[in-house]
Order: sequence, then C-alpha cells, then structure tokens
Amino acid sequence: LTAGLCSMGVDVLLVGPLPTPAIAFLVTSLRADAGIMISASHNPYQDNGIKFFSNDGMKLPDEIEQRIEALILSHEIEHIRPTAEAIGKAFRIDDADGRYIEFVKRSLPRDMDFQNMRIVLDCANGAGYHVFPKVIRELGAKVWVTGNEPDGLNINDGCGGVHPERLQQMVCDRKADIGIALDGDADRAMFVCEQGQVVNGDHALAAFALDLKRLGRLKKDTVVGTVMSNFGFDVCMREAGISLIRTAVGDRYILERMVADQVNLGGEQSGNMIFMDYHTSGDGLISGLQMLKLMKRAQKPLSEITQCMHSTPQVLLGVNVPHKPDLESLPVLQQAIQDKERQLNGAGRILVRYSGTEPLLRVMVEGQDHRVIQEIAEDLVGVVKSCIH
Repeated sequence: LTAGLCSMGVDVLLVGPLPTPAIAFLVTSLRADAGIMISASHNPYQDNGIKFFSNDGMKLPDEIEQRIEALILSHEIEHIRPTAEAIGKAFRIDDADGRYIEFVKRSLPRDMDFQNMRIVLDCANGAGYHVFPKVIRELGAKVWVTGNEPDGLNINDGCGGVHPERLQQMVCDRKADIGIALDGDADRAMFVCEQGQVVNGDHALAAFALDLKRLGRLKKDTVVGTVMSNFGFDVCMREAGISLIRTAVGDRYILERMVADQVNLGGEQSGNMIFMDYHTSGDGLISGLQMLKLMKRAQKPLSEITQCMHSTPQVLLGVNVPHKPDLESLPVLQQAIQDKERQLNGAGRILVRYSGTEPLLRVMVEGQDHRVIQEIAEDLVGVVKSCIH
C-alpha cells in the first residue's frame, strides 16, 4: 500500500500499529490530507480491509469510498506515474503513539487518576495492545493485561470484545473493579463488571447519557443510537426525558447524524461509542476512561451504575448468504416479516438486515417472551435460506 501511494507521488507518514481512532486524530494533528487504516475491526485478519479518513478526521462518505474503489478497479489513474524527485517518500513518525496517548488523556480532568482501582484489560491482540495498558498505568491503576501479544494472525482470536470469556474469568480471579475489552482496531470497548458479567454497549451508553444529562452536558438532551439499540434502551431514555435518534448500524452513520443534529453522545450495542466533546471517532480507549471516570465520581460499582436500564429479551441470529439481493425484492420474506410483526402485536420488534462487514444476514427479534421470539427468529431464518441461495 505504501509503495503504491509513493509511486503515485504521495508522501506517506507511517505511524502504526495504532488504533483506528489514533489515525483519525493524527490526520489532523499531523496536518495530513487523508488517513488510511488497514483493519478487520472485530473480525479475523482474513477480513482485513481499508478505512479512509478525510483531512478533518472523519470517515469518508460511502459515495467517495465507492468512487475510490471504481478508480482503482477501472485503472483510470494508471497513467499518473511520476518519476525522479516527484515520486513520494515514506517517513516513520516515532512519537505518534505518545501524541495519541496525551490526546486520549485529555478526555479526563487534569487532577483525576485511578489510584486504588483494579483493572483487567483485554487488548484483543490488536492495535491497542501497547497504548491502552500504558495509558491506564500512567493514571495509577493496578493493571492486568491479556490479549497483548499480537502476531498479525491472532487478532480477535478467542479474545477481545467478541470473546470476553477469558476477561470475565480474570476479573473474578483478580477481584478487579472492572474489565475492559477492546476489539482488534480499538475503536470500541466492552465492559465486564466486578461480578464477572458482561455489560453491553446499550447499558454503558445509557449510563453515560444519564450522567451527562444530570451534569447538564448532554447536548439537546438527545442521544444517537442505531436500529439495533435495545427497546429497553429506548424506554430508559424516554423516562429520563432524553430523545433517542436511531440510525443504520455503523459508527459512520451515528457520527453523520451527531454532526447534523449537533449532539455530543452516540453509540451502539456492539460497544462503539462516540464522545463528540473529545473525538470525531469511536474510541475504545476514551470509552474506557470515561467509564472509569464515571465509576470514580459516582463511587459505585459498575454493576450498580449500569442497572439504569432493563433490556427487553432479544434474539439475534446470523445466516451466511452467498450474495446480498435487495431485501425489498424478496416478497416472500417481506410477507413473513409482516406476519411475524402481527404476531408480536406491537409488543416487540423485528429487524432483518445484512452485515456491513461479513457475508451474513442478521435476524433480530425483540419481545417479552423469549420462547416466542426465538421461534419467530428461527422461522425467519428458514425463510431467508429459502429465498437467498
């Protein structure tokens, strides 16, 4: 990738391995024209792709990414081949991690530390393996770390936010106050409470929203979630006088809506949270620090802080699909969804959508009776398999 960019006359600043949100920050800090991250997010290394950031630290819109892809595949720019001194150069930025660490720590009050806190970190054998433990140790906590030996192949492999089992065990064994798990590119964080239970993104986001509302710092008393945000999250926000805006799944859509509506908090069930007061990107390190700050200020355990919402039972099933036809073009599936929605009679929700990163179609059903929604989800999976093959 670097060689290709240089061959087109582009100078490249090498900063990795660092988290995706570090690239978003460094693009502006180093006054670069764009940022590029090679990542599979929370998936195995085989799914690696390329994320682009504009010069303001924002992810590029879909249409511009599609234009870049079209230019590459069409070979339209093959004739632009500079020679001699016009060829680009590559430089390594040695202090990139230090710049990012100081940036992340600026999301805390200057006088705050985490002395006497016991914290377990799971860095998913990914991009946060070096910087995250360093940040937490600099802030005075007692730290245990797992998932911090990346070899390029073991990223997200039985570790990180998608596989929290080892972290849960370590929290219990070490009698820790909290466990924090990153995903491979460290743009999201999942939490484990002192009892060893996983706290998903909806509960964490609810705690952050209620805290900012109490402090008078939740802009427009509004939070941005996604179509996957649990119905219980909706109820919790409504009871607190907070408006919920739902977007498509994906941090770029959350961010776009946050910018458009000028609000400062958004996130999704997967643990991707955006604190616009501190960053233009979801950032697992900042999310972790904000949760530690909330615990320290409240002087309450994580299990108590995140009891602020009660999840509606939810079933989520995935179906491997060989291709992704427009769901609206599948009348049998659309009819099945309508029939199942009538069965729920307004006391639940059905969402059928494609994964943005994998060859999967996801079926999500929420409702009061777990047995009923499990049956509905399994029935819809059967319909999907008959429609897409």
